[in-house]
This record gives sequence, C-alpha cells and structure tokens, in this order.
Amino acid sequence: MSDLTEADAHIVVVGAGQAGLQAAETLRAGGFEGRVTLVGSEPHAPYHRPPLSKGWLSEALDARQLAIRDVSALERKNIDLRVASHVAEIDANARAVRLQDDSRIAYSGLVLATGATPRMLGNAAPADGTICALRSREDASAIAKGLRNCLQARLPLVVIGGGFIGLEVAASARKLGADVVVLEAAPRLLQRALSRELSDWYARLHASHGVTLVLDARIDKVETSGSTAQVRLIDGRRWEAGLVLVGVGIIPNDELARRAGIACDNGIIVDACSRTSIAGIVAAGDCTVCRLPDGSMRRLESVQSAVEQGRAAAYTLLGMEKPFTGTPWFWSDQYDAKLQIAGLSRSADRSVARGDMAGKSFSIFHYAVDRLVAVDSINAARDHVIARQLIGVGVSPTIDQVSDISFDLGRLRPA
Repeated sequence: MSDLTEADAHIVVVGAGQAGLQAAETLRAGGFEGRVTLVGSEPHAPYHRPPLSKGWLSEALDARQLAIRDVSALERKNIDLRVASHVAEIDANARAVRLQDDSRIAYSGLVLATGATPRMLGNAAPADGTICALRSREDASAIAKGLRNCLQARLPLVVIGGGFIGLEVAASARKLGADVVVLEAAPRLLQRALSRELSDWYARLHASHGVTLVLDARIDKVETSGSTAQVRLIDGRRWEAGLVLVGVGIIPNDELARRAGIACDNGIIVDACSRTSIAGIVAAGDCTVCRLPDGSMRRLESVQSAVEQGRAAAYTLLGMEKPFTGTPWFWSDQYDAKLQIAGLSRSADRSVARGDMAGKSFSIFHYAVDRLVAVDSINAARDHVIARQLIGVGVSPTIDQVSDISFDLGRLRPA
C-alpha cells in the first residue's frame, strides 16, 4: 500500500455516500490503524438515498431516520468526517489531494467514491424550484416543496422519464394527492431494466392509481414562468405543471479522476477489486464502470453495488483481494408493490412467470438458452432470496419447475 508503517498511513476517501462510508468502515473492520479521512461535498453525515423518493417526500421520515451514521458514530471509529468539502485536484505523483480552499491532504491510499449527477435535458436545467432532478437530500426537499405547490395551484407534477426514480416519485406524489403526468420517450416504461411483461404491468399499476402515462413522448421544450412550468411535446401536446421532475438517468462523476490521468469510460474504470489504472487509488459506487474478465464494461447503479465495491476497495488497500463477484440485485417500492430483481436479464431470450401476474405476488424468471440469468419478483420475497442463491451457484430450475407454483424451488439450493 505504501512505504509508511500502517500506524502512520493515511487513507483519504473522497465521497461520503454509501460506497465511501463502506470503504472507510471496512478499513477499520479490517484492522487498519492509520488515519482515515472521509471527505463529503454535502453538508450532512452519510445518509440513505433510496428513501428520498419515498418516505422523505411524504415527510414520513426525519433526518435522524435517514442517517446511516451520525458524526459521533464515525468519531468512535476514529474516522475524520469533513462535510461540505470539495476535492479540486488529485496529485497522483505526490500522493495528495487539494481541496477547493487550497489546503492539501497527503494520502498513502485514495478511495474515489464521487457518485453521479442527474442527467438533464438540454433545455430543462433546474430552475426556480419548478424544474428539479433527484439525487441529494436537498433535491428531495425541493421536490417536496414543489409538490405542495402542485397541490395549492391544482397543477400536476410532470415527470420526464419513466424510469425507477421518476416512477417512485410519481407514486409518492399520487399518495399525497397530486395529479401526475409521466412522459417517457421509449415505447414502454422501465425499458432498460425490465421485460415487456413487467413494463406493461407497471403501466397498468400507475394508470390504476390515476397517473397519466404518455409513451413515445418527444420533448420539444420546457419553459418556466413564475412558479409554474410548461412542457411541450414535438407533436404539440403541452402541460402546465406546478413542478417538472427530470428523471432521465445519471452521469458518473469521473471528472476528478480524468484530470488525474486515471482511465475512464463513462465512469472510472475498475476491476472486481475496485482497482483503477493508478496504483494506490481505488474507486467504488456510481462513479465507476467495471471491466469484466471478457473485456466488456458493466455499470451497476445500486446500493448493493456501492456497498460491495466500497468493501472490495478497502480490502485492496489493505493488501487483501476480495473481489465483488456476487449476483447483482436491486429493488424499487411503488405504491404497495415491492420489486426485487436478482441478476441481469439483458442476455435473456426467454421468460416464464411464476404465480399470477394479475395478482399482487409473482415472479418472472429469465433464461439465456437454458441458464437462469435473472428473476424479477413482485411482493415475492422468498422467490427473490432463492433466485439470488440459485443464480449465484449456477443452478437453473427447469421451466416446468418454475411454472409449477406447488414446486418448492428451495429444494434446488445446494446443501
């Protein structure tokens, strides 16, 4: 790791989100006795992001419940948290980072967990509280305020983008009583993540809750006027909105790494051990793209990936190789539907449902030839747990076994 003794070593973690926090805490759990500095650009201790689109918007959660660790917990672990701090430059040769206030911090190991930034439309930049994106706690608070404006002005929330963030906010807004319009450029919702069957199921779910869905929607212009905004499509349709939420994906924050000469390609390139192209610098979370053994690149934007990569990054700096190779999994809560995804379905050529898709509990199993590659479960937690285990060990149930709801898939798990 360095020529310093461990007690004199100093590991700097840039980014105090889930990945950065995990790296810092894993260093301590792994026996690291040197200094650990956790540099965060936001004015808060590390907090959970998934509730921002749900419980935080409805004010069902307070800041204490949102926090992952408070400052005192980090102090007990001898982790130096610096909030509202921005790293402006990495000097890889000198092994130091420069903050925006021109102070420098020397490091013996560096973790980059710089996260990502919401992608915005060309003519729809955040403005005056009427056009928003969701990434931070401040973003979510602004959206909550905008939803109150929607209710008072009796104007809808217009969501641009039918992905997970947009649909989760749409569900939360409907629970609060706001009218919601979702504009999706693709011919179906969640096209990048879900099969057509499940996309259609989500379209019916949102329609049943009163959401207006517009697919194949081509945005012409988004304009603001006072406390309202106007969204116009190329075909001439238009909506006046009390709030416009843009949810069209994220851009990895890899600028700092690029300027330092670290290899990037739509994210900081890492291997399964979170190593970058420069020795002594590792990276984790949404700022990364992982190079797989076959040379292809894979981006995973999930809490699980951030945690596992953060853990792998810390172990790498400690000189222990513990690669992140587990089955990817994700979740999304919308209304009373909990979606849990195990594996990646991009390579699938066949799908089969287990359970009744007309009901509220079922799973869709995805196969590439005869190999199980992913399972999407709605309110079927047991299916999800078993699927993760089966995919992880390379065991594929037959189509007949999956289709037979009376067959216990748990029997296929290795002893």
